[in-house]
Amino acid sequence: MIAGGCHCGAVRYTLALDELPAIYCCHCLKCQSWAGSAFTEQAPVAEDALSVDGSVVEYSFTNPSGSTSRQRVCGTCHTRIYNTNSARPGLAMVRAGTLDRSDELVPRAHIWVKRKQPWVVIADDVPQWPESAPMDAFAALLRP
Repeated sequence: MIAGGCHCGAVRYTLALDELPAIYCCHCLKCQSWAGSAFTEQAPVAEDALSVDGSVVEYSFTNPSGSTSRQRVCGTCHTRIYNTNSARPGLAMVRAGTLDRSDELVPRAHIWVKRKQPWVVIADDVPQWPESAPMDAFAALLRP
């Protein structure tokens, strides 16, 4: 099992996985705003592999595409734990920084690099795209 949780410890979760999930970084302006930082690190996992304990609050909104995004945050410290989107049923996007072993993660891809901060350096051998990645190539990179 892989475990993680929020900043204050009120929310803990486990992933029914044998190894750490693959992650990617998004440098779009929306992700920078959500994170209050230069980019977000996200781990796509099957929603049924995620088990959450603690008081989670949901914040939902409709994207310009019409899909509904449901953000789950700790009810106490408001750490963003994961989100789901109606456009991708069955998939949860776990905030990789909330994993207990986040220091062992190595991003497999970077998207929206046309918006990345100029001081962020991406390794030459890590795939990157100026905007969103082609779904087939992106999915192949993130497979375990």
